[in-house]
Amino acid sequence: MADEITYDDFAKLEIRIGTVIAAELVPETDKLIKCTIDFGDPPTGGGIRTIVSGIAEWKKPEELVGKQLPYIVNLAPRMLRGVESQGMLLALSDSKGLALLQPERAVEKGTKAK
Repeated sequence: MADEITYDDFAKLEIRIGTVIAAELVPETDKLIKCTIDFGDPPTGGGIRTIVSGIAEWKKPEELVGKQLPYIVNLAPRMLRGVESQGMLLALSDSKGLALLQPERAVEKGTKAK
């Protein structure tokens, strides 16, 4: 189990729902998918971002397009195989593979988790 954190630590995470508008495999990798995510209007903290996720073992890029998924959007950008990733997908994995987390109904792009 991971180290315990405080509520203040958790509150630092900005988790927002984004809609995947494009997805493709990162060349010369078998695990990484580069997604273009729409988080809504820039004035409300949204905009378009590129986020790379290591989920290609379980999901095909075309299966992601149109899905609303939760992302950590205030994570420092990181270069992954030559692509700058501007956030992190939140998902689950168990012995059966990967499970995507999705809102129970469509929400506005950029909706913040509470």
